[in-house]
Amino acid sequence: MGITFPGESPEYRAARERLLEQEIELRRATEAVAAARRALPPGGVAPEDYVFQGAGADGTTTDVRLSELFASGKESLVIYSFMFPRDPGDKRPGPASGQTALLKLEEGPCPSCVALLDQLDGADEHASQHINLAVVAKAPLARILAFAEERGWRGLRLLSSAGNTYNRDYLAETDEGAQRPMLNVFHRDGGLIRHFWGSELFYAPTDPGQDPRHVGTLEPVWNLFDLTPEGRPSDWDEQLNYS
Repeated sequence: MGITFPGESPEYRAARERLLEQEIELRRATEAVAAARRALPPGGVAPEDYVFQGAGADGTTTDVRLSELFASGKESLVIYSFMFPRDPGDKRPGPASGQTALLKLEEGPCPSCVALLDQLDGADEHASQHINLAVVAKAPLARILAFAEERGWRGLRLLSSAGNTYNRDYLAETDEGAQRPMLNVFHRDGGLIRHFWGSELFYAPTDPGQDPRHVGTLEPVWNLFDLTPEGRPSDWDEQLNYS
């Protein structure tokens, strides 16, 4: 294509051209996977019209059914299961201030989930033009909303699943009650709500040195690392605060 950058060597250009061919193949593979996903046959009908707790227009707690998360003209619903409370084995520091800092560590939010939601909060205004997006957590609604205020989230629709079995039914909770960061997509098909896709890659075997990356294409932070010579830091994980 005749592309060059200042000061590059012939060796660099030859290697970069070989890498470009791999990037083109990755683009093709990414689209092929997306096309195969879109072509999935109808998924299972939701076993019930789950009742979540959300904040009403006046700020009071109100019941919100799964069916009510579909806005008119938007037939797809993305639900991310926020690990709040965090995994019992997660010993990363909790919040340093605010009401959430008063909770026991094991009752607080998962830092990795929070990092993803920080990014999705910024994307919500754009994504909501075409799809419905919600975040559910097992914590009581008051805790979720208090933390959202402390974190500065403004766009995300936040709900508590404390009173239903949604998390357990859709692989976001273990038999022992530990929360898992599943992302599930539902589609409204006439009067039926069907499960369309779930981030099952979370449960799939990983290659050495890899994490599940079940929502990896959604995470700008980790994808930015992939563009650098250092790559993804092997001894680092998201934190709620950095000092």
